[in-house]
Amino acid sequence: MSSPQTEYRSRRRRRLIITLVATGLVLLLLAGIGIYGLLTGPAPSGTDRDTPPATPTAPQTPGENPDGTKLDPLPRTDDPQEYVRAIARALFDWDTFTLLTPNDHRGVLIEDADPSGTETPGLITDLDGYLPSASTWRDLAEYRTRQHLEIDQISVPAQWEEAVAVSDGQIAEGTIAYTVEGTRHREGVWYDDPVESAHPVSFTVFVACEPVFDRCHLLRLSQLDNPLR
Repeated sequence: MSSPQTEYRSRRRRRLIITLVATGLVLLLLAGIGIYGLLTGPAPSGTDRDTPPATPTAPQTPGENPDGTKLDPLPRTDDPQEYVRAIARALFDWDTFTLLTPNDHRGVLIEDADPSGTETPGLITDLDGYLPSASTWRDLAEYRTRQHLEIDQISVPAQWEEAVAVSDGQIAEGTIAYTVEGTRHREGVWYDDPVESAHPVSFTVFVACEPVFDRCHLLRLSQLDNPLR
C-alpha cells in the first residue's frame, strides 16, 4: 500500500506530464502553421536582429493605376477585430476587369506586415493561397470576373485561447488570432451571359497589436479553409 506522500508525488508527476503534453501539442500546432514570431514575439520596429529581414518580392506600396483605380490601405488602428475585417476584405474583394493586378492587392497587405520583417517571407507565401497568380488573373479577366466576401462571423478560436493559456507567456502579449467565416461571391460573364457562384470560406488571421507595436500589423494567415477552430 502506497503512502500519501507517494500518491501525492505520483499525482503531481501525472499533472506535469499532462501539462507538458498539452503545451507540446499547442506548440506543434503553431509550428505547423509556420509562425515563429507568435512564440518569440515580433521585434519592435528598429530592433536589430542577427539576420536582416527578407526583402518582399511584391510591391509594398499600393499605387494609383492609369484608370484612376486605387486600393485603400489597411486601417491604422489598434482594434484587432476591425483590422481583421479589413484584411479579410483586402484578401477577397477584387475585380480583374480593371488595370489592377494581383501584386497591387498583395501590396496593400505586405505594406502592413510585421515591421521587424520576421514574418514577412511567410506572409508572402501565405498570400499565394488566397490571391490568383498573374496568369490566372488574366484568364479570369477574359470573363470579367470580380469577387467579394460576405463575412458571417469573426471570432477568437478556442484553439487560440487554449494555446495562450498553456504557453506560459511564450506568446507575445498583443498577439491574437481571429477566425473568419463567410461566403465568397464571384460574378462574371460567360458567352455574354452573366454568371455567379458562391462558396463558403474560412481562415485564421494572426495579428500583433499593442503593446507589441503601436498599432495592429498583419503577421500570418492560415491555409484557406484550414483555420483554427
